[in-house]
Amino acid sequence: MPKKEVPVSYLQKFLPPGTEKTVTGYLHQYKVHLTVAKERKTVLGDYRHRTQYTNHRISVNGNLNPFSFLITLLHELAHLLTFEQHGNKVQAHGREWKMIFGNLLAQFVKEKLFPADIEKELIRSLQNPAASSCAEEDLLRVLRKYDQPKNGHCLVEELPAGSLFATPDGRVFQKGEKLRKRFKCMEKKTGRLYLFSPVYEVSLVSSTE
Repeated sequence: MPKKEVPVSYLQKFLPPGTEKTVTGYLHQYKVHLTVAKERKTVLGDYRHRTQYTNHRISVNGNLNPFSFLITLLHELAHLLTFEQHGNKVQAHGREWKMIFGNLLAQFVKEKLFPADIEKELIRSLQNPAASSCAEEDLLRVLRKYDQPKNGHCLVEELPAGSLFATPDGRVFQKGEKLRKRFKCMEKKTGRLYLFSPVYEVSLVSSTE
């Protein structure tokens, strides 16, 4: 069953103030079918290029705060613009995509539409935008400040060593030592070791559970 396209007027509730006109300009110009998706654990947004039978299609998770929503939408728009210019002849997150995404971010940064702390991190990342939406760790930490509070949720780096936590798929891990940039954690059920990003969001588990 095809997803229902978001009316432009409805889109305003997901975007930071002052950004709707520019965003909808891109959507109209390239005839984008935009949908707001339910929370997905593995992706924040998704892009499917136009075909002979369908328009460009973009989806963005609707549970994101307005600034994360905008950055994710720009990430997917950069894929669209890269396709328009280069087709499928370049890498998905290659030099061409990075340049286009950086230019899109710069456009909104120039208009002073982000809070100062987010703007600072975006400026730092403009020279080499990340392949994953909101992937830079410092940017993700700042963006998280604008999320609605979620009881029991925290970042791996915020947990004391030895703490138990659950991932979105329900698996339980014990936090171990930090190895360079990631934490070594043991899955309780299997004893296997996994490396976790310090800014991966998890749920705290009581040791008595």
